[in-house]
Amino acid sequence: SCTAEHQQVRIAVIDQGMGIPEEEQRHIFERFYRVPSNTMTSVVGSGLGLTIVKSLVEMHRGRVGVSSSPGTGSVFWFTLPQVSMAQMS
Repeated sequence: SCTAEHQQVRIAVIDQGMGIPEEEQRHIFERFYRVPSNTMTSVVGSGLGLTIVKSLVEMHRGRVGVSSSPGTGSVFWFTLPQVSMAQMS
């Protein structure tokens, strides 16, 4: 989804996956961090994807975040400042 909020644009991506426990959420944007899973026998990925997203968004004066609970999926979001076409010229 995409919404305008207080001079910001908010983009949200919603999944219906396993969800992320609250105590793990503060770590998911850290380099090489992967949420441990009891249901998966092997975890794939380097743990860099969300770190890269966070860096790129913050370079553009935005923020990133997640809302999630186990069994219900997750909402990953980021905000960026709104820029008018006149400001881009």
